[in-house]
Amino acid sequence: MVGITNKTLTAEIRRQQQLSQSIIAGQTAISSGVTLTRPSDNALAWVQVSDIGRAQAQQAAWQANVSYGTTRASNAESNLDEINNLLVRAQDLVISARNGSLNDTSRGAIVEELKTIRTTVGELLNQKDYQGVSVFDDGQSVLVPVSRGLNLAVVGTRQQVSEGIDVDGTAMSIDDILNQSITAVSSGSDSDIGTALESIQAGQSHIIVELAKQGVRSDRLDVVGARLTDVDLDLTERRSTLESTDLAQVISSVQAKLLQLNAAQSAFARINKQTLFDLIG
Repeated sequence: MVGITNKTLTAEIRRQQQLSQSIIAGQTAISSGVTLTRPSDNALAWVQVSDIGRAQAQQAAWQANVSYGTTRASNAESNLDEINNLLVRAQDLVISARNGSLNDTSRGAIVEELKTIRTTVGELLNQKDYQGVSVFDDGQSVLVPVSRGLNLAVVGTRQQVSEGIDVDGTAMSIDDILNQSITAVSSGSDSDIGTALESIQAGQSHIIVELAKQGVRSDRLDVVGARLTDVDLDLTERRSTLESTDLAQVISSVQAKLLQLNAAQSAFARINKQTLFDLIG
């Protein structure tokens, strides 16, 4: 009889401890707003939250890639825009060089500015960002993964931007075109200057097309980024629904368990006041 009674008391102590822990968990859920903290709370919901967590991690990686791609695309677009402005300036200079009244000093000043433009364009084409990444890819565009099965080229290659420009059936680079204009203005030959002007105009048209292509790349990144944001919001909402505390339900449960614990502790206290002879009857 004594052994049985001791086991009963031990079991009661354990039950009250579990009840107390359950109350603490409920109070924590109320204060934190999160009910699901371990698999035993709700096994199915825990699996779903784990799956959502993995999806959110992948989403975060894709969003980081989109952000990286957007930065590169913006830099490329800025450089292309600056190259376009420089080619417009080069046209103005070459047109002014066709003025037959120019003296050697004025012609020399134009040549020097054209040389500066050529150098600046070369720097813009070969520029690298603070991480040492080239603004334009070399040889082949780097594909950036931005979603499942979707990899985007976020910038064009340096070769696409500056080479293979059709000038009256001849493939020329931006550097070739500017060098041609420098030579033509230096010589003072009106026909050579006229040819150089046509080449610069062809080069500028090519850059305008490249600017349009870069704009399309930027737009695709914006669309993908917006879609990723929508998916992330949906995942966050689903996770919140699974994890969040139903305050009315949890408060009611905690109150009921507090009443049970108080009653059990009172009964336990009364039992402990009994003597050993009372317990064994």
